[in-house]
Amino acid sequence: MNLFLIIISIIISALAQIVLKYGALKSNMISNSNSFDVMSMINLQNVFGVFLYGISALLWMFVLRRVELSYAYPMVSLGYILIIFASYFLFNEVVSPTRLVGTIVILIGILILSRS
Repeated sequence: MNLFLIIISIIISALAQIVLKYGALKSNMISNSNSFDVMSMINLQNVFGVFLYGISALLWMFVLRRVELSYAYPMVSLGYILIIFASYFLFNEVVSPTRLVGTIVILIGILILSRS
């Protein structure tokens, strides 16, 4: 059950990143500028992304009450893997062989950690 809650929290956090990326791209199209304009960053996607982060943080606090931090925190690396795939499939970003190897190393580390 604890591992399930950890994974759900990480998935929600990764989903928040994806939604924030969509929101950032949309806000850049609206403002037509690379300058930092707070008002142009406020849109539905960004508000929803921050909301998802909040849900993830609340769930994470619940997890930390039940699980050792030294076990739970390295699992956050699963988010890196989810984001690599989302970046490739949703945003057409290039995933270099080096990133792919790094992702595999992270996955192996998570598998070893989950057995402890």
